[in-house]
Amino acid sequence: MANAANVLNSLVPITQFNRGQAARIFDRLHTESQLVVLKNNQPAAVILSPAEYQRLSEIEEDYLLLREAMERLEANSAGTPMEDVMEELGITEEELSATEDVIIE
Repeated sequence: MANAANVLNSLVPITQFNRGQAARIFDRLHTESQLVVLKNNQPAAVILSPAEYQRLSEIEEDYLLLREAMERLEANSAGTPMEDVMEELGITEEELSATEDVIIE
C-alpha cells in the first residue's frame, strides 16, 4: 500500500510535459512503477512502467481465469466421474499408467 509520501512523489504536473521535460519524466519510470499526471491540480492520467503494466495485466488475466474456473465449478458442481471421462475418450487405466509425467510451466 502506497503511503502519502510515495503518492506525493509520484505526482507530475502536466506543465512539465509542456516545458519539454517528458524525457526526464519517463526516466523516472526506471525507479518508480507509476506516476500520476495532474491537470488543474486534479489527477488526469496515470503513467505506468512497462514492468508495472505487465504485472497488472497478469493479475487481470489470472483473475479472469479464476472467475471462469469458479463459474464452471458452480455450473457443474456434481462433476463427472473419471471413469466416465476415460470411457468417453477411449482411455484405459493401463494406457494412463504407461504415460510419462508431463511438466507444465
